[in-house]
Amino acid sequence: MSARNYTTIPVDDVELEGDLAVPADADGVVIFAHGSGSSRKSPRNNYVADALRDRGLGTLLFDLLTEAEDRDRENRFDIPLLTDRLVAATEWLRDSGETGPDVRYGYFGSSTGAAAALRAAARPDSGDVDAVVSRGGRVDLASERLGEVTAPVLLIVGGEDEQVLRLNREATDALAGQREVHVVEGAGHLFEGEGELEEVADVAADWFEQQLL
Repeated sequence: MSARNYTTIPVDDVELEGDLAVPADADGVVIFAHGSGSSRKSPRNNYVADALRDRGLGTLLFDLLTEAEDRDRENRFDIPLLTDRLVAATEWLRDSGETGPDVRYGYFGSSTGAAAALRAAARPDSGDVDAVVSRGGRVDLASERLGEVTAPVLLIVGGEDEQVLRLNREATDALAGQREVHVVEGAGHLFEGEGELEEVADVAADWFEQQLL
């Protein structure tokens, strides 16, 4: 495993805080987009990131908003803004020299962050995004762009998260590329039950390993 390094990502007139860990020989890097009210310190996303690094993947967890911006609740649901931030962080990472020229990139998005990840993957200015994983994703907030997402997409949803599960199943018809829904039986939106987050991490790591390595 590689050490995690604190970094700052300049975007427009702000700097976003991040944690970057990229092994020297990494063939793939996963960029995380957290959900509303969360941050790069999300224990669930960090658990998944640990599992990815165990598979030899690099990870970037970063705050989509500054502390001041996050105090305005409307910003948390400004999906175009969050998408812009994710695309900008991707561009920054590509240009940073922290990754090799042939590295493949993936997105892991949670809740509203999943909408930003799917929208970013659909945008030509994000470069080539080779895989997306959504955990409990608000995919309905990216509905008009789903047909432009050609990267393979894995949608992970709790079996008891009924509304989100319905939205994710509907989204599979709109996605343009390879897609799959993985249901964690008995899990709610936060995957708090025994073994549930472990299952999320395992299937996400399998997907990224298959698509990026």
